[in-house]
Amino acid sequence: MQSLLLHALKMLDVGKWPIFSLCSQEELKLIRQACVFGSAGNEVLYVTENDEVFVLGMNCSGCLGTGDVQSTIEPKRLDSLCGKKIACLSYGSGPHVVLATEEGEVYTWGHNAYSQLGNGTTNHGLVPCQVSTNLVNKKVIEVACGSHHSMVLTSDGEVYTWGYNNSGQVGSGSTANQPIPRRVTSCLQNKVVVNIACGQMCSMAVVENGEVYVWGYNGNGQLGLGSSGNQPTPCRIAALQGIRVQRVCVLQGWGTHSFSGQLCQEPDDHLTVAQSLKKEFDNPETADLKFLVDGKYIHVHKVLLKIRCEHFRSILNNDDEIIEMSEFSYPVYRAFLEYLYTDSIRLPPEDAIGLLDLATLYRENRLKKLCQQTIKQGICEENAIALLSAAVKYEAQDLEEFCFRFCINHLTVVTQTQGFAEMDHDLLKNFISKASRVGAFRN
Repeated sequence: MQSLLLHALKMLDVGKWPIFSLCSQEELKLIRQACVFGSAGNEVLYVTENDEVFVLGMNCSGCLGTGDVQSTIEPKRLDSLCGKKIACLSYGSGPHVVLATEEGEVYTWGHNAYSQLGNGTTNHGLVPCQVSTNLVNKKVIEVACGSHHSMVLTSDGEVYTWGYNNSGQVGSGSTANQPIPRRVTSCLQNKVVVNIACGQMCSMAVVENGEVYVWGYNGNGQLGLGSSGNQPTPCRIAALQGIRVQRVCVLQGWGTHSFSGQLCQEPDDHLTVAQSLKKEFDNPETADLKFLVDGKYIHVHKVLLKIRCEHFRSILNNDDEIIEMSEFSYPVYRAFLEYLYTDSIRLPPEDAIGLLDLATLYRENRLKKLCQQTIKQGICEENAIALLSAAVKYEAQDLEEFCFRFCINHLTVVTQTQGFAEMDHDLLKNFISKASRVGAFRN
């Protein structure tokens, strides 16, 4: 999710990345720039010495830009980007990809459920397309991506954002998603920005005098403002007064730290039990069972599944080798199986509802709680009613109360959405009754 200067990723031995084992030695020798991305490092974009652009890997949400969503174990050339001289690239959780060329053009593709591609739609982008709306005659020199929002910096020091905005990460002053690039103004109106970065659901910018401005999700105090309330517009970090900052990045020095322990430990060859289990997930060399979901295999170990899940204790047989699964999508079922190995989930909020359905069906109460936490992070006015409906359906009481409170706090906007207009009759009656009891309709 961080902005990646491809020149900085020039490595002496790209073959150390597992994904490059699919390339021949002749192909590896030609690589000049490379970026490995995706939640498991299963996708890669690389540039050769003669400025040809190739992609390889899983292709989740069409993030390889090949025109389809089919995985590829052979490098495919992206003709539309060949010769463009890629300057910087960033990617989100979907993943979606944003890159800028040396000429300052911006191209996006991949996951687009929240308009993070900036093309005014929510259709996934299967090929790289130039983003021109509000960026005409602008030269983009830096790009950054959060989970589902995008940000660019122009050569004249202006910042433009678009995409998911449930926590104010777009900096528009509202929590409505932003379908096309919009200039971030407010406190940055007359400032010259020199550097940008994105967290998962927050954004930050450094101006030419070294001040740092932040906005977006702040539930754990990660913005460094001395509070835990979300910030819908840029706000200067007063605690850095007198310190001239040059660059910002996505590491957190305050608030919740998602990568705790990974950046500052002494090298240690010893793996804990938890680390060993995590490493073995989807390992075809040691697995004794494969799940076939949406035409893709997930490799697992019967004994671990039986230890971790009551559902599997009752259905697995010793002679099972392949089990075909059609009830749930590949991202959802993969996330569930990975949870059994790691006790955590890695899934976008929009897919977490499917995982909540699975957790309810399999009676996995801890997983159900984790799903609710993830779904909460993805709530906005447009989907609040849908999430409330899902919470009621799957008897997720904590999520139901959270969604209800969100709807009450954003009642005017929520009641004008398509979701509210199509709300189930019984759910609508209960909603109005409960809203009345908490005084939502008082003048």
